[in-house]
Formats: sequence, structure tokens, C-alpha cells
Amino acid sequence: MSPVMNAAVVAHTPGFIPATGPFKLTFLLVLFPAVSAAILLLGGRRTNKWGHLLGCAAPIASFVIGLVLFFDLFGKSAQDKQVDQHLFSWIPAGSFHVDVNLLFDPLAAVFVLLITGVGSLIHIYSIGYMEHDPDRRRFFGELNLFVAAMLLLVLADNFLLLYVGWEGVGLASYLLIGFWTYKPSAAVAAKKAFLVNRVGDLGLSLAIMLMFTTFGSVSFNDLFYGGGLHGAHRGTVTAIGLLLLLGACGKSAQFPLQSWLLDAMEGPTPVSALIHAATMVTAGVYLIARSHPIYDLSSDARLAVEIVGAVTLVMGAIIGCAYDDIKKVLAASTMSQIGYMMLAVGLGPGAYAIGILHLLTHGFFKANMFLGAGSVMHGMNDEVNMRRYGGLRKVMPVTFWTFTAGYLAIIGFPLTSGFFSKDKIIEAALDKGGPEGWILGLVALLGAGLTAFYMSRLMIMTFFGNRRWAKDTHPHESPSVMTGPMALLAVGSLVAGGLMVLGASLQHFLTPAVGKSVEEGVHTIAPLVLTALTLIVIAGGVAAAWWLVARKPVPVEQPLNVTPVTWAARRSLYGDALNENVFMRPGAYLTRALVFFDGRGVDGAVNGFAAMVGGTSARARRSQTGFARSYALSMLAGATVIAAALMIARVG
Repeated sequence: MSPVMNAAVVAHTPGFIPATGPFKLTFLLVLFPAVSAAILLLGGRRTNKWGHLLGCAAPIASFVIGLVLFFDLFGKSAQDKQVDQHLFSWIPAGSFHVDVNLLFDPLAAVFVLLITGVGSLIHIYSIGYMEHDPDRRRFFGELNLFVAAMLLLVLADNFLLLYVGWEGVGLASYLLIGFWTYKPSAAVAAKKAFLVNRVGDLGLSLAIMLMFTTFGSVSFNDLFYGGGLHGAHRGTVTAIGLLLLLGACGKSAQFPLQSWLLDAMEGPTPVSALIHAATMVTAGVYLIARSHPIYDLSSDARLAVEIVGAVTLVMGAIIGCAYDDIKKVLAASTMSQIGYMMLAVGLGPGAYAIGILHLLTHGFFKANMFLGAGSVMHGMNDEVNMRRYGGLRKVMPVTFWTFTAGYLAIIGFPLTSGFFSKDKIIEAALDKGGPEGWILGLVALLGAGLTAFYMSRLMIMTFFGNRRWAKDTHPHESPSVMTGPMALLAVGSLVAGGLMVLGASLQHFLTPAVGKSVEEGVHTIAPLVLTALTLIVIAGGVAAAWWLVARKPVPVEQPLNVTPVTWAARRSLYGDALNENVFMRPGAYLTRALVFFDGRGVDGAVNGFAAMVGGTSARARRSQTGFARSYALSMLAGATVIAAALMIARVG
């Protein structure tokens, strides 16, 4: 392929159309949660009594508007499905012109419904979960700040406005992970998440700068549909793609920036559900899918996305097999499932919609399971160690059955949501062909088996087997304000995937935003055979969990005599050690060296020269006494020296 790119490859539509009719209400999607966040965070104690109600009303209102716009968009022709609402001019500076515009297209629409729909259920659940917390009003304010920032991120029609939402999500996650500031572990986890994400954010900011210097614009319309990529050198496009991937790795907790995600469990459980299912960790996948014209032009950047996704999906699954903390098992699961999504969007043209499909189904079953974990903790005095659970299915039946729905979906049980989305990723990876396709496909298949193992282990240790409760623990079912949202998410976990694939085709709907989906054709492995093979692998994972965990009583204390792999998995495969030794310590040493050079070298030279001039002038000043006899004596001495020099010269 020529090093000069052809913009015709990415010209899917003629461009965005101005907002008319209901689409003039697009700004309200962001405004409602943003205003409620401001009221709750700045209103003080006077909002305590009704703050949680306002906190829930805002995302629900945005969800209703999102539904109206979605159905209106659904009825439009393919070329009219990218609607841009201009709000105001933001940065008019010479040739650099950026507006605050909101883009509502099929990709933004599905994210809006996920964020506000699942987010609203999490808000309602939080009424019961945070009922006795004295800072509940602040909690809902920060939740809505999170929702508003994420909505701005997915609705922005240019990379700079997207970056504002991107940083807003980072700020909100920092506040929510460290919500219980009296816990040192929560404060450390929040700081860790903030710092790790700054590394990724640096990549995104550099990508935006490179876009402007190369193309003169950061607008999606100009870059993707206005010929902005025309004439760009392949190396430049690849560099932008890799920098965007670095940003995505930070937000979506992908290798090598995955270490913050497990520690983020220090925040309240509804925060974990919101971060892991509907908002923050999906932002990286959205960024890659939204920037697909760039990746369509760079096979090297796509390959990097595939590698990151494949490595992370296996890492997360292995880590999930060894942890006993129920929230951290689910966090590792999120890391792995996001890896599946990254792998899918990295497969290139035709597979972007498959990654988004898994993102949406994951939003249902992962939110369901996180809220289920919160329900278990609610009934178990906030205990998170699964070794101190057991037999909870009889005392918490609603939690058990709703959690079971999420479990079946994530392992890919036939006809559940995960079955439709994860199997498509495995199929698309294998269909890539060649050694690369086989490697990626087998890795995805291995991940399916590991997922079945660690999720079955979680189910057995939590809901089955011997009761290992502490003496002061009296498990009980959660109130209906918590189990209601769990039940709705359980239904979505079971049927959402089928509705999006068998009913109204999500892949066809997303075509104007991410291009055409994979067409049915020749497959590396026949779909029915691949489905059977996948189910065999999944059954093997379930059987292994039963064989290793269910056949004998689970010990309350964690066994220390384990394999090296288990030992490494309990330490997150040394992800923290890697980051500490490869990035943090060398960075600290470099910083100290630069500080020393600046203090002793740069400042030392400047200060030394100044001291020399000052000392010399101070000593020279002493000769200026103001007495005529001193000056006469100096003149006599000088004349004597000159006369002596002349005499010596003449004699010589």
C-alpha cells in the first residue's frame, strides 16, 4: 500500500447534518446530570433530605430524552443518522477553530442509552445501598458528575471536546474511588487510578496535538468525512493510532495500564458497577471505535490493538481465577471482558460493531453481578472474602437468581446475551485467517474457558457449599429498592443480546458510524462447529471449578501451598511490580537526577556566576574610600610600577 493514504477508504457518509426537531434537545442529555451534580455538590446540607431523589431523577430524565432521540434516529435513512447540534464557538484562534457541538449518531445513541439506562438503575440501587451513609448527597452528586462527563465524552463531535469529557471522567472516578476518605486504602487507590490514567491521557493529548499539526483540525467531520486524512503519511496515521491506543489503555485498564482497576474496588460497590459496566472502562473501546477511519488506514495500529486486547483478556482471566475478594474477581473479569472488546475493534473493518455488541451485553450482566456482589456484602456485614460466604442461595434467593442470570451470560450459556456477543468475537478472530487469526481465535477461546472456571468458582464459594459465616453475621435479602434494579438487569443479561442480534440488528444500525459489519461468507471454522467447540471449552471450565472447589469443603483460610501460577495471579501477575520497576522507579530516579542537575548544574552555574560578580564587586568597592590621600597614594604606586616596568624593558 502506498505511504500516502487515500481518504476515499473512510468516506462512509457525506458528513454530519445540522440538528433539527427533537435533536435540538441533545444538549439536555448532558445538562440534566451536570446541573444536578452542581446542586448536590454545592448546595450543602440543605439538600440532604431530597438529594438522592434529584440524583436519580437526572439520569432518568436523560434516559427518556435518549430514548426519544434514539427512536427518531432509528427511522432516518443511513445518510441522515449523524446529527450535529451546534451550541457555541469555543476556541476561535486563527486557523484553530473548535466549537462545542454534540454529535448524536448510532454509536453515540447506544452509549447514551447504556450510560443513562444502566446508570439510572445503579442510582436507584444506591438509594438503599447508601441509605445510612452521612455523605449520601455528595455521593449522588459525584455519580451525576461522572454520568455528565461520560455523556459529554460520547456526544462530542471533536477530539478536544471529547478530551474534556475524558478528563471529567477521570476526575469523577478519583472522587468516587476515594469516596470513603477515612480509609487510607481508598485514598491510595484513588491516587493510583488518577496517576495511571494520567499516563494514558498523555497519549490522547499528544494524539490530538499531532492531528492538529498534521490536518489542521480535530473535528470528526473534517478528519473522517471532509478529506482530512487525505495525503497523510502512513507513519503519521500509525503514530496517531498508537497514541490513541495508549489513552484507551489507561481508561479501559488494558495492558500495561491495568493495575489501577483492582484497587478501584475500594470505592462503594455502586461505583464499581458504574465504572465497570456503563462508563469509564468502556471509554477506551468507544475511542477506538469512534476513530475507526484512522485504524482502517493503519494495519500496524490495528495489530497493536489486537495484541493489547488478547494479552489483557488472558491476564484478567488468570487473575480472576486466584482472588478470593468477590469484587476483585469481578474487576479482573471486567479487565478480561474489555480485552475481548479491544480485540474485536482491533480486528478492523467489519468487526467494530461486534466489539460494541459485547460492550452493551457486558453492560447488563456486569452491572447485574456487581450489584449482586453489593447485595451479598449488604447482607454479610460488608464482608468481601468469598471464603467466609457459602450457602447464601437459601437465605438470599433473589440475589442468587439475579446473579445467576449474569453468571450464565458472562460464560456464554446458549441464548443468553454473552452467548451472542462473545461467540461472534471468537468467530471474527478466527476468520481473520492465517497464523494471526488462529492465535487470536485460540486465545479468545482459552479466555472463554478461564471465564467459565473463575465465575463458576465464584458461584460455588458464594452461594453453594458449607456455610462459613462469621459468628456475628446474619445474612438477609436486600430491600426491594436494591433487588428491583438487579432483577431488571438480570432480564437484560438473558435477553438483550438476542434482541440486538436476532431482532433489530445492532450491526446494521451502527453501519453509518462504524462501517459495514462482517458479511456472511467462508469461515475458518463452520459457525455450528465453533459454537459446539466453544460450549465444550466452557463446560470444561465449569467442570474444573466443580472438581477443584465443590467436591470438598472450602477452607476459610487461603491455602499457602499453591502453584507458582496461582501465587503470581494472587499478585495480579506482578503488574504493580512491573509498573513500579519499569516506570515508577526509573521515573523517580530520573526526576531526582534532573532536580540535582537543575539545582547544582543550571541553578549552580547561574548562582555561582552571580556570586562571583557580587564578590568581585564587593572587594573592588573597598578601594573607593573617598579620601584624596588614598587616591594619591594609589596613583603614586601605579606610577612607580609603570616606571619600573619601563626601566626593566629598556635594560632588557
